[in-house]
Amino acid sequence: MSQQKNRNNRNQKSSNLKSGIIGGLLGGATVALLGGGLLFGSGVLDTDSVTEPQVTQEENENNNEVSNVSVNVETATTEAVQEVQEAVVSVINLAESNGSIFGFPVPQTENPEEEDYISQGTGSGVIYKVEGDIAYVVTNNHVIDGADALEILMKDGTKKEAQVVGSDVWTDLAVLSIPAEGIEVVAEFGDSNNLNVGEPAIAIGSPLGTEFATSVTQGIVSATERTVETDIDGDGIVDWDVTAIQTDASINPGNSGGALINIAGKVIGINSMKIASSNVEGMGFAIPSNDVVQIIAELEEHGEVIRPVLGVSMIDLQQVSASQQRSTLNVPEDLTNGVVVAEVQELSAADAAGLEAYDIIVEMAGEEVGNMVELRKILYQQKVGSTIEISFYRDGELQTLDVTLTDGQPSL
Repeated sequence: MSQQKNRNNRNQKSSNLKSGIIGGLLGGATVALLGGGLLFGSGVLDTDSVTEPQVTQEENENNNEVSNVSVNVETATTEAVQEVQEAVVSVINLAESNGSIFGFPVPQTENPEEEDYISQGTGSGVIYKVEGDIAYVVTNNHVIDGADALEILMKDGTKKEAQVVGSDVWTDLAVLSIPAEGIEVVAEFGDSNNLNVGEPAIAIGSPLGTEFATSVTQGIVSATERTVETDIDGDGIVDWDVTAIQTDASINPGNSGGALINIAGKVIGINSMKIASSNVEGMGFAIPSNDVVQIIAELEEHGEVIRPVLGVSMIDLQQVSASQQRSTLNVPEDLTNGVVVAEVQELSAADAAGLEAYDIIVEMAGEEVGNMVELRKILYQQKVGSTIEISFYRDGELQTLDVTLTDGQPSL
C-alpha cells in the first residue's frame, strides 16, 4: 500500500477629550476576537514518522484481489494529539433565561430555587493543572465575558460547573476552576521562545460549538513575536498591541481559548484571534505559552493582573483637531505625536506628581511616547511602587516630573 503525503476606550474621542478602549484594524482587515469561539489549523502531515501500516488481508483464489483491509496509521501528529486531546474542553457561556429565549418561552426547572440558564456562546479551554480536588482551565477572557454562569464540557461528554478564578482583558486570558474528579490528563506547556518558523502547529478546540468539540487541524508556525493591533471593546479604535504566534491554522468561531500545540504535544499557545476578511486565509494568532504561564500565575494568586496606573484618562494628540491643538493645547508647530491628558483622578499617582489636564506626554521612563498604545506598553512594563520620569508639554513648554506608580485597574 502506498503512503500519501498531506501538504500541507477607548470610545471615539469627541471634543471633550474622553478616553476608552478598543481593539483592532490591521491593514484594513479586522482582527477578530472570536468570542463565541476560535481557531484551528490546516494540514501538514509528518510523513517521516508514519509507521508501517498493519494490514490484514484475505486474497481470493487468483491471489490478485484484496478484501477486508484494516490499516492502522500512526504519525507524530496523531501521537501529539493523543498527548493532550483529553485536556482540551469546551467552555459554555451561560446567561439567565428569564423564562424565554429570543422571545420564545423555555422550559423552567422543577425546583424554583434553581437558576435557569441558556447558552449564549461556546469557546474552548485547556486543563493545565490539578491540585487536590480542583482542576484549572485556561481560556480567553472574551469567551467568558458577560457570563452569568459557566459550564465545561469534557471530551467524554460530561459537564462540570466552572468558577472564574481570574481574568484579564488586556492579555485576553482567564482561569477557571472545576471539580477534578475524573480528570486524568492535563496539558503541559512548551517553550514558546524556542519556536521555529515553519515547524508544525496543531490546533485543538470546538469550532462552531460543542457539536464539533475537540476537532483537530494542523498547520505551521508562520511567524513568532508578531505584533497585532487589537480592538478590545469593538469600537473600532486600536488600544493595544498583542504579541502573538502567527499560524496558518484555519480559524473558526468556537476555537477561542483552545490549544495550539507542537509536534511533541506541548501547548505553545492559546488560540485567540484571526484576520477576519473575505480575501484573507490562514492568518490566525495565538498567545505565546510563556506569556500564558506568567499571566495565569498572577490570575491564580490575585484574581487579576496587578499593573501600575497613572490615574488619568487620555487621548492621542493626532485625534485632537488642529484648531483645538492651537487654541486649547498650545501645541508646538513641530510636535505631531503624543498623548493628551484629558482628566486626572483625585489622589492618583498622576495627581500626586502634578500632572494636569491638557498636558501632552511625549516621553515616559526614557522611552518616546507617540500614542496611547505605546504609553500603555511602557507603563505596564513598570513595577508598582517604582518612580519614573515623564516628559510633557504644558502651554507649549517642555517640562519633566517624577511619578511614583500605584496599582489599580483604571484604563491608565
